[in-house]
Amino acid sequence: MSVRSALELGGRKGIVTGGSRGLGLQIAEALGEMGAELVLVARHRGELEEAVAHLTQRGVRAHAVAADLADPDGVERCAHEALAALGQCDILVNNAGATWASPTEDHPLDGWQKVFDVNVTAPFLLCRTIGKASMIPRGYGRILNIASPAGFRGSPKQFRKTVAYNTSKGALINFTRALAAEWGPFGITVNAIAPGIFPTKLSSAALERMTAYAAATSPQGRIGGSEDLKGAAVLFCSDAGKHITGQILAVDGGLSIV
Repeated sequence: MSVRSALELGGRKGIVTGGSRGLGLQIAEALGEMGAELVLVARHRGELEEAVAHLTQRGVRAHAVAADLADPDGVERCAHEALAALGQCDILVNNAGATWASPTEDHPLDGWQKVFDVNVTAPFLLCRTIGKASMIPRGYGRILNIASPAGFRGSPKQFRKTVAYNTSKGALINFTRALAAEWGPFGITVNAIAPGIFPTKLSSAALERMTAYAAATSPQGRIGGSEDLKGAAVLFCSDAGKHITGQILAVDGGLSIV
């Protein structure tokens, strides 16, 4: 098998949560460009339809499923709707995320729970449903979780008050490792990308400060751009990455090494 053919995704079917914008849409562009048919999942129908239209213009076959991933019933429903649209699922990208800024001593329980519902429970439920219904019976699967360098450590001084986010991403990282160990015998790989500072809705409130921090601190002196996750996503979701599992790759311009 050539490297080029190993990276191709023609005939593969994938689900990308949080796929209507930001990092999720960037990953969907990459997977679609390599030939995958996709279901995008997000809360807002209008944004989903815009994203599907955008992918369609690029020659990607895409569908939309609107769901609130903070609601366990919504997660189960969207998994079954996505499978109905695709017929099977070869690739699952758990990208949807939530955060809540608050000092720990004043952090509301409902805020903590919302972050964990979206960042940890939804990926667990989607993996459980999609794995049981499609990946395990077929002996094939590529699961890609979108973690964060925040899951490895506390936050820098100027970006603190994100204890729920950091803790949830740490949980997602070890979920990735644990599931990779359990599902390896089924031909399923489970990996994670930990993006650094990228312009997203979650980062928008502090993006100016974060951009300045990256410029002053990171070895590359910049934040992530609209193409910077694509290669890693295709590697983990294709047969080129078939012998990589349980790994977490920081895509952060080197911020996590300084």
